[in-house]
Amino acid sequence: MFCSPEELLQKTLALSNTWQRYQTTPTFECFVELAVSINSFTEFLIDKGITALHHASHQLEQVTLTLFNKDIVHPLAQAAQDDLNERILALGRMADTHATAAAGMAERRQDHQHAITLEQRVRQTWLIGHDPIVWNGLLVQLGYFGMAAEFSLWNQDLPDNADTAPLLLLDMRSLPDADWTSRIQALRQRFPMGQIICLGVLSDFEQLQQALRGGSDSCLLEGTPSHTIIEHIMDLSDRHEQEAYRVLIVEDSKTAGHVIRRTLEENQIVSEVVNDPRQALTALRQFNPDLILMDMYMPNCTGVELARIIRQHNEFLSTPIVYLSGETNVALQVDAMRLGGDHFLTKPFNPVFLNAIVKCKIERYRALRRTMYHDSLTGLLNHSSGKNTLDMVLSSMAHEGSMLSVVMMDIDHFKQVNDNYGHPVGDQVIRSLAWLLKQRLRKQDIICRYGGEEFLIGLPHTDAEQAYALMDRIRQDFAQIHHPYRDSYFMSTVSGGISTYPLHASGDTLIKAADEALYKAKRSGRNRVHTGVD
Repeated sequence: MFCSPEELLQKTLALSNTWQRYQTTPTFECFVELAVSINSFTEFLIDKGITALHHASHQLEQVTLTLFNKDIVHPLAQAAQDDLNERILALGRMADTHATAAAGMAERRQDHQHAITLEQRVRQTWLIGHDPIVWNGLLVQLGYFGMAAEFSLWNQDLPDNADTAPLLLLDMRSLPDADWTSRIQALRQRFPMGQIICLGVLSDFEQLQQALRGGSDSCLLEGTPSHTIIEHIMDLSDRHEQEAYRVLIVEDSKTAGHVIRRTLEENQIVSEVVNDPRQALTALRQFNPDLILMDMYMPNCTGVELARIIRQHNEFLSTPIVYLSGETNVALQVDAMRLGGDHFLTKPFNPVFLNAIVKCKIERYRALRRTMYHDSLTGLLNHSSGKNTLDMVLSSMAHEGSMLSVVMMDIDHFKQVNDNYGHPVGDQVIRSLAWLLKQRLRKQDIICRYGGEEFLIGLPHTDAEQAYALMDRIRQDFAQIHHPYRDSYFMSTVSGGISTYPLHASGDTLIKAADEALYKAKRSGRNRVHTGVD
C-alpha cells in the first residue's frame, strides 16, 4: 500500500507531540493518550507495509503496554522515561530516513500516458544465493510483471547505490545453518526498511525460528513452486488502499460516546454515535458500519434487546456487535453473546485493547464479505459484483458527463491449455493475466473475472483510442510471458474487445458491444484487440 512521505512524517510528528505532552504533564491520562498514539502508529505501519519501522514501533508499543497500569505512579521513573525517549527518537530518525528514500523513489517513478497517469509499482528486487541458473526462471518471470530482479552471490556485497527499501529474496538452501542469523541480521541492519523473504526453508521449527528471529519477514518452504513465490511477492507489492473502517456507537451517555469516538479516531476509524437505541436501525442503514459498539444498559432498551432486534434483519445478520458495559457477571455476558453479540468488553476499557478488538473483528468481517464479492482464484471482483460495480461507475460517469470504456478480454485457445497441460497450469495462466491487469491498471479501474478465462474491465475517463493503446500493450506483454510446465514452458495470448459510453448507454449494452468486438477479434485470428467501431 502506497504511503506518501508527507503522510508518514505527519504520523511521526503526532506521536512525537503526544510524547512531549506527557513529558510536560506526566499524568495517567496523558500516558493513556501516548499509548493510543503509539498503537495507532504501529497499526498505520502494518497497513502500509513499512516493515522495519513496524518492528521498532511494535517494540515501543510492547514496552509502553507493560507500563499501562493504574498502579504505576506518574511521572514514570526516570529510567523508564529515558528508555521511551530513546526509542521514540530512534523511531523518528528511521521514519525520516524512510520518507527521504520514498521521496527519491517518487521522483524517479516514470509515468504512463493513458489519459491519466497509471501507478507503477516498481521495486528493486535482489535474489541472493549461490547458483543463478537455479533461479533464472523466477527472475525472468518477475520481469514480466514489472519487477526487475537481479541475482547476487552470497559472497558479494550489494552495490552501494542499492535502494534503501529493496525486496530481498534469500536462497537459504545454499547457506550453512550456522550462518543464517548473522547473514540475515547484516542485511536487516543495512536495509532496515527492506523486506526479507527466506526461500527454501525446511518445515522445521529450528530453521523457521532462526530465520524469523534473525529479521526475516516471511519464509517460503522448500519446494514452493515459482508461481507461488511470485504470488507472494505480488501480494506484497499490491497492497490496495482500503476504505476506512466504520463503527456505529450506540451509547446513551454523550460523554462516553465522545470518549469512545475519540479513541477510535486515533486509529483512523470513522464512527457515528447514536444516543437513543430506537434510532439504531435508521443509523445502520444510513451509515452502513462494519461493526456496532453498544452499551449493555440504556433507557428504553437494553443492549441485548437491541442486538436481537438488529438480528431480525438479514442485511445485518453478520455485522459484528461488541458490548461495552460495567457488567462483570460472566453468566450474563455469555447470555448477551448468545443472544446476538460477538464480544464483551468491560468498562472502564483499555483503549488500546478496544482498538485491537474492533480492528480484528472488522478485518474478519471484511474477509467474509470479500469471499462473497471476489473470485477465489484471482482475487478480482466476481461476475455479479463486477457488473454491479460497472453500473455504479457508469452512473457516476453519466453524472459527470465523462467517458467510460469497457473491455472484454479472453485467453486464446484456453481449452487447449487445460487439455495439454492440466487444469492447475490453466489456473496459473489465468492468475498471470489477473496479476498483469492489476499491476497495469489504476485503482479506480474495474477488473473482474467475468467467467472462466474471460475478464471484464472498466476504464473510467477513458475513450476508445486510449483504451485500445493500453489494452493492446497489455496484450503484447502477456504474449511474452513464459508459463512454466515441467522442465520447459509455453506461451499464451489474449484477445480483447472494447466498447464505450456514451455510444452505448447501459452496463448491459456496453458488455454486449465489448463482447461482440471480442468475438470479432477472435474471428480475425486472435491475439488482437478490436474496438466496437472497427
